[in-house]
Amino acid sequence: MKQSVMIAAAASMLLFTATARAEVRIVFVDVQRALNECDLGKKAKGEFRTRIENLQGRLQKQQSDVQTLKDELEKKGMLMKEDERRNLEDQYQKKARDFERDYKDSREELEKRDNEVTGAIVRDLARVIRDLGEKDGYTVVMEKGAILWGAPSIDITDQVIRTYNSRGSSPGALGGGPDAGTAGAPAGSSFGETAAKRSTISK
Repeated sequence: MKQSVMIAAAASMLLFTATARAEVRIVFVDVQRALNECDLGKKAKGEFRTRIENLQGRLQKQQSDVQTLKDELEKKGMLMKEDERRNLEDQYQKKARDFERDYKDSREELEKRDNEVTGAIVRDLARVIRDLGEKDGYTVVMEKGAILWGAPSIDITDQVIRTYNSRGSSPGALGGGPDAGTAGAPAGSSFGETAAKRSTISK
């Protein structure tokens, strides 16, 4: 009798465990793809590409001017009067310094803009992901980069993109600023900030 009770209890426990497992709903999101393919992400990438092209054109012209002065110094410097050569050297050094400073400042500005826009959109996506998780009853929503493998059937990236496209009016409109917490998640949650550091509109 005692053995029968133990077997029944074990069976009940197995049934409970199987039922509990069946209720666990795990899905994942490819944040980088969502960033690349959402409407605001595409717009931001286009604007970023235009900025890079304009910067490259300006820097190439500056570099060409520097090279022209350098060539002139090398070819004619020894034949010039001392004051003419010194004046040309001053021009060359000034343009070279201007080019280096402009290159450094422009690169830093592009990186800053990339981080700002990427962070704003990813925080918006985090808000959408949280809302979908609550609405659809998901137990866990993971980021693709944090898992080794996931069946395509549990990838909700397309759903996240569609939802964000229908709600996002401008980067950051849903998720708030970088100090506003992670997409309305409880204090201590860092999905939006962590994902933002791994993602970029420049990819």
